[in-house]
Amino acid sequence: MEPGYEPAGPSPFFTPSTKFLACALLAGMALVITALRSEEPPQPSAAQSFSSSVRPVPSSTASARYPSALALPPSAPVRLQIPAIGVNAPMTELTLDETGALRPPSVKMPGFAGWYGAGTTPGSMGTAVTTGHVDTPNGPGVFYRLGALAKGDTIKIMRADRRTAVFTVDAVELYDKEAFPDEKVYGSSYRPELRVITCGGQYAEETGYQGNIVVYATLTAAGNDGSAAEQAEVRPTRPPPPPPGTPSR
Repeated sequence: MEPGYEPAGPSPFFTPSTKFLACALLAGMALVITALRSEEPPQPSAAQSFSSSVRPVPSSTASARYPSALALPPSAPVRLQIPAIGVNAPMTELTLDETGALRPPSVKMPGFAGWYGAGTTPGSMGTAVTTGHVDTPNGPGVFYRLGALAKGDTIKIMRADRRTAVFTVDAVELYDKEAFPDEKVYGSSYRPELRVITCGGQYAEETGYQGNIVVYATLTAAGNDGSAAEQAEVRPTRPPPPPPGTPSR
């Protein structure tokens, strides 16, 4: 069992098909980059992982570092912003294919973030899942700098109901694809949580990235039209870094 994690108990907000997303994402997120690579995307440091001294609250996979805001009613997400790494991306709904694998955003849409439409909507009670490409044959993807996020950074999701769900990062972890902790990542929760996932780790020409970066975050504020009227204490985000250079292709 990994430090800082206790299995979640049964929850009424659990989506059964979510249990299959571990294999689905690992298969669907494999990238097809064959050109020369001159720069690697940032990887999370050990300091951003869950601390063994911080235990999650009951029935939750996230840490109790930040207080949770009240859950929002379901509403489709339309845009995702991560100020610390300069992400401001439209969102697209993702579905499962005939094998039960999650279809990732098209490589023709490298700037889009996807969300699992049959699961929890971001800001609602439970564990919402978002994903996107780290890079494509044509250059960096929407989550190229996801591994540079730190605890306390902010993730904002604008929704179709004109409300903004504001999440605070609890941890950023890197997992080998052969040892992906599906229950920890996709497990049920009695509070509104978010997972942001992309490829990470070492890259092999034949098989692509060998791991996945997973960002764990908890809803800490919610407001109308971008405001944070219903707000818990949130640490300010770090200034965005300069845009990364595009790898040679």
